[in-house]
Amino acid sequence: MGIMFPRLMFVVLLLASSLAAQSPLDDFHTRFDAEFHRHGIVGGGFAFIHGASPAAEFFFGEAHAATHRSPDAQTAYNWASITKTMTAIAILQLRDRGLLSLDDPAVKYVPELRQVHDAYGSIDDVTIRHLLTHSAGFRNPTWPWDCDDSKNCDWQPFEPTKWAQVAAMLPYTHIMFKPGRRWSYSNPSYVFLGQIIERISGDDFEVYIDKNILKPLGMTESYFDRAPYFLEEHVSESFLRTGENLTLQPFNFDTGITTSNSGLKAPITDMEKYARFLIGEPGNVRYEMVLKRSSLEEMWQGVLPAVEPGEMGTAYTSGPHGSQPKMGLGFFVIEVSGRRYIYHDGDQAGFTLELMIDPAGKSASILASNTTDTGAPPADTTHAVSNTEPDPHTDVRQTLRGMMIEKVFPWAASQ
Repeated sequence: MGIMFPRLMFVVLLLASSLAAQSPLDDFHTRFDAEFHRHGIVGGGFAFIHGASPAAEFFFGEAHAATHRSPDAQTAYNWASITKTMTAIAILQLRDRGLLSLDDPAVKYVPELRQVHDAYGSIDDVTIRHLLTHSAGFRNPTWPWDCDDSKNCDWQPFEPTKWAQVAAMLPYTHIMFKPGRRWSYSNPSYVFLGQIIERISGDDFEVYIDKNILKPLGMTESYFDRAPYFLEEHVSESFLRTGENLTLQPFNFDTGITTSNSGLKAPITDMEKYARFLIGEPGNVRYEMVLKRSSLEEMWQGVLPAVEPGEMGTAYTSGPHGSQPKMGLGFFVIEVSGRRYIYHDGDQAGFTLELMIDPAGKSASILASNTTDTGAPPADTTHAVSNTEPDPHTDVRQTLRGMMIEKVFPWAASQ
């Protein structure tokens, strides 16, 4: 028996090791590689966080196609509309300090909005809360027009570079429906929120977020728009894919006045720090200083369905098994099989991204891709499009999100 027992223990340990190697996260890694390869994605990365454990990270492909440089944890991506979650947190910070009310008219802080045409009533009816929940009735794109000649578009700025350019469009802007009646995704709404933050705080938007979110959370390699010179080598390229053709998108670009809508650049390691803050940690004074847990929970209450009438469901507006996301204050909320998940996606200039939190399970996932699969060839492949979303049939996030929600998050919560 003295000889057999070590052998038996060896077999048990070997079996335990084999079972551990077959975790849902390992299966997800295999699926991640397969889906990125199937969609022709040039490169990207993923991180999974559970509790205080070190993050699980894996990477795919190339950050630079010409040099064949592989992405790693320091590779910086443009997090696009995930920036909106920080804009919303900044608004709640100002609210908690008594400097505004979410039900204040937006025009109180941005009087230029008085020029907007509102056929449904007074522009004073549009509140900060409406802007946060994409229910104010403003259009989706920042520019209301696009280039006429696809062979001669380089002279156009990628996004409006100054507030004066956005303000000049306000007399030609209208409210599409009675504020609060329904949801309709709007990038200009978050530009207006950025203006509110600047005008109340006295800081540029980027400075305010750096001082009040990035620095307190230790996100020291995060920045807005163009990279500091010493981090530029870490910036990933980005691409639009149309069939077998790849179109290189603007590199290390400036989002101009739309920074509050889509300007955050960061490596996955810094986004892990942000995700840990969102997951929360009892007694963490630094996290409470950034935003009270009760205020985060307030932001995560879905207030209206994220549905665009007549449009096919996207990563923003549909979930697994027909589940319907709702819009909270800057975050999307979705319930699947009795569990609530908080998320936001991002799409810009070839980057396709997702941040998802399982608050009850103390877990988070971070997905970054440097290639947008457009599905069908766009009408114009030469002009930089500021918010090019994947075709819903070819969006890699839908498939991977389903596996995360069905397998990985429940498994992590049970550990």
